[in-house]
Amino acid sequence: MSTTSSAFSSVKLPAGLVRQAREAAQPQRRSVAGQIEYWATLGRIAEETGLTVQEAREAIARYDAVARQAESADPVDAIEARFLAAESSGRLAQAVRQTVLDNRGKAPAARRAA
Repeated sequence: MSTTSSAFSSVKLPAGLVRQAREAAQPQRRSVAGQIEYWATLGRIAEETGLTVQEAREAIARYDAVARQAESADPVDAIEARFLAAESSGRLAQAVRQTVLDNRGKAPAARRAA
């Protein structure tokens, strides 16, 4: 009887953990499995570096607080805040001017092709 070994194994995980991994994976462009592997790697590093239970709890609490804050943040508010910051610093006007100049440079070539 011949058995073939695979580089992967299947395991059952709690649905809540898989949901959290899916949510955490999206902004990082990771797969769910990749996110869980990343977390496992972090856990191994934490154990190998000798973090105390208290240090680990504090790190988890900070992570959870950031995650809760990100969940409650309105993406439209965040976009508006970045827009207003760019406007007040002059970066918005500079970006518009540069885009207009770039497009003017491309316009004659587009007209000749038409």
